[in-house]
Amino acid sequence: MPPPSQEPPVRFGGRSAAVLAVLCGAIFLEGIDVAMLNVALPSIRADLGMSTGALSWVLSAYVLGYGGFMLLGGRTADLLGRRRMFLCWLTVFVLFSGLGGLATEGWVLILARFVTGLSAAFMTPAGLSIITTAFPEGPRRNRALLVYAGTAAAGFSLGLVVGGLLTAVSWRWVFFAPVLLAGALLVAAVPLIPREAAPRRAGGRFDLAGAAAATGAMLLLVYGVVRIGEPGARAGTTAAVLAGGLVLLAVFTVVERRSPAPLVRLGVLRSGPLLRANLGALLFAGSFFGFQFTATLYLQDLRGWSPLQTGLALLAIGVDSVLAPTLTPKLVERFGNARVILGGFLLAALSYGLFLPVGADWTYPMMFPTMLLTGLAFALAYGPLTIAATEGIAEEEQGLAGGLLNTSFQFGAALGLSVVTTVNLAALGSGATALEGFRAALVVPVVSAVLGAAVAATGAGRRRA
Repeated sequence: MPPPSQEPPVRFGGRSAAVLAVLCGAIFLEGIDVAMLNVALPSIRADLGMSTGALSWVLSAYVLGYGGFMLLGGRTADLLGRRRMFLCWLTVFVLFSGLGGLATEGWVLILARFVTGLSAAFMTPAGLSIITTAFPEGPRRNRALLVYAGTAAAGFSLGLVVGGLLTAVSWRWVFFAPVLLAGALLVAAVPLIPREAAPRRAGGRFDLAGAAAATGAMLLLVYGVVRIGEPGARAGTTAAVLAGGLVLLAVFTVVERRSPAPLVRLGVLRSGPLLRANLGALLFAGSFFGFQFTATLYLQDLRGWSPLQTGLALLAIGVDSVLAPTLTPKLVERFGNARVILGGFLLAALSYGLFLPVGADWTYPMMFPTMLLTGLAFALAYGPLTIAATEGIAEEEQGLAGGLLNTSFQFGAALGLSVVTTVNLAALGSGATALEGFRAALVVPVVSAVLGAAVAATGAGRRRA
């Protein structure tokens, strides 16, 4: 094989570039939608008169809908058609994001966020599987996935700033702006995304029992994880919810073994690279979102920074949107996915570790190395994890692979948020100051990143195919 410097550059043109742009727009929409809402929460609480507990459900409802139905959404894309699922649920996203902007009661907003998360659970794996089936495995697919990952990261980063600007006008624009973007994407997607052959299903049957068990298990597990970080949540109830989720997961495994047309072919879970990628995604999301959440509280609650100032402070993390499609492909080609992922985890551990001694009077230049290294770590880990989770998977199971990956990301994000919240509250309850509570919580992202590095290291020594 010729050295990387002799290979022709990977370029996209014509229809393939337009399709990729639409799908990148959809993942950008998801990222910016979540990030903008984070900075608008105080304004929403004041306007709608919501309690802190009810306000937390504005975030939790989205995670519950997203994480609970992601696995079902991924397999449904394979069975019922990726284009159909993408367009259908993008339409639902438009409608319920608009409903959130019109809400005058807290419960309406919570319902809108749940259905918006549900739509993302079906739309996101469908979009990812369109990419992995439209581009052949190799450099072209890798570059497409890294551009896709960089666009998602840009949504998270820019959403914090855009959310601060829109909230200054009205928090309702945090919901109306995604409606406008999603509507434009829907108009472009209808003619651009190619129609596909009708999916073939074994025996023409849909595994309803498996779908019900999988969705119930994910809903209970995500709900149980969300409850871990809720102030005042009873430990016994949380344990019962988690136990119920594990029981349903066991039922799901039995159903899939006996089903002639399983929702999930359990053999796909025997892939070592796929399991490492999904466990890595869970740990990386847990560390990243746990750090971002804790850093946001530190800047706003302890330092008194405005939402816009906080968004600008975190904007340096957005360097990954530039590095993911430019630097990361070269590193993947030179060193392979596993080693680049390992590098990303090691940088993440270093980045979060640098923030551990944060003080009450730290200047921004003292925080900047952490923000920059976090963006670089995201660029190295996120895209290659996406490649590793879908590489070598049969075309008819690409939606399933995408669903598994996104489930891991969402479950990891929920777990990271819950654990940092629990550690912070436990520290405060033991008499620690607010600053000491933040420092205690920041240990969680460091530990998650170190564990992720250990998982990545098990595959980093293998010779690339």
